Amino acid sequence: MSTVEKMRVDWVDIAKGICIIFVVMMHSVLGVENETGTQGWMHPVVAFAQPFRMPDFFLISGLFLSVVINRSWLRYIDRKVVHFAYFYVLWLTIQFVFKAPGVVAQDGATGAISAYLLAFVQPFGTLWFIYLLPVFFIVTRLLKTTNVWLVFAASALLETLPIHTGWLVIDEFCSRYVYFFAGYAFAPAIFKLAAKLRASPAIAAIILGAWAVLNGWLVFHPAPAPFSAWIPQETYTSGGLGGWASVPVISLIAGFAGALAIVSSSALIASVPWKPITATLRWLGAHSIVVYLAFFLPMAAARTILLKTGIITDIGTISLLTVMSGVIGPVILYRIIQLTGYGEFLFKRPAWAHVDRAPHQETAQATAAQ
Repeated sequence: MSTVEKMRVDWVDIAKGICIIFVVMMHSVLGVENETGTQGWMHPVVAFAQPFRMPDFFLISGLFLSVVINRSWLRYIDRKVVHFAYFYVLWLTIQFVFKAPGVVAQDGATGAISAYLLAFVQPFGTLWFIYLLPVFFIVTRLLKTTNVWLVFAASALLETLPIHTGWLVIDEFCSRYVYFFAGYAFAPAIFKLAAKLRASPAIAAIILGAWAVLNGWLVFHPAPAPFSAWIPQETYTSGGLGGWASVPVISLIAGFAGALAIVSSSALIASVPWKPITATLRWLGAHSIVVYLAFFLPMAAARTILLKTGIITDIGTISLLTVMSGVIGPVILYRIIQLTGYGEFLFKRPAWAHVDRAPHQETAQATAAQ
């Protein structure tokens, strides 16, 4: 386990940092483009990342599950369910405070209350990822004694089937669970791949270059009519262009190829002396939940200010500045909280929000002793 933990410090957080930037980029760029009805020069970047952006995030999220999956049910639920439930309810409420006036104006107070309550079964806005993670953790715990290849095959089949119920939890579970499970089940192989490519940077660069060309071709080359009919509509709302990368089965392969490419790239980045870049990516990865929870407000504020002032007219540049605001804003908020000591509950679960109190009490006692 010590080797695994060292490897995590080395490159896993870099991969998470890359992932969170891509997630903020998608919401920022598409938000600006939806407001203006025009695509900018950053749209191709969002489209290029569409096949692997969320697959990689889920695969990374499953990498260390084997370390904790055999804990007692109480501790497991505390760390893997209650933890995310706390942040979901808290930030759902915060986001809704900002969105409620518009909902009330359109649907009245009753409509606003209904929308808020619906968010407990139909994930709200950008928070669907942390809503879905506890579902993945519970399902994987229940399936831990089932044959790995059987679960993998079944989840891969779910990803390829045209399952579109309209319920986000069901649809996203079917589309994403295979990547999370693969991260959990094949973690040793993933770590070995990263280590081998890191030891052979020239070969790794060639492989990554070939992948980038192939991924670009699959993304930007339109699928012909018979195949394009199979592409889910959700693909277009997440930046996809209806290329071959979105066709069932091919999307599964492209998702895994892209996820492993990010893993390999992160291992290479960790080994080069680019201290400012590696340190920044590692910090963002280690604090990815901070960025994920809080990016919506600085992103929306930057988009509104830039579009209303009209100082900058280029849509791509506005999109880039919005992305930067979405990433940097939460970092500034987090640092202010650290310096002042106020608002820690925004990113740190308080004692009362634990169902397994023993670990929290032990940590508090150890801190007091120091």
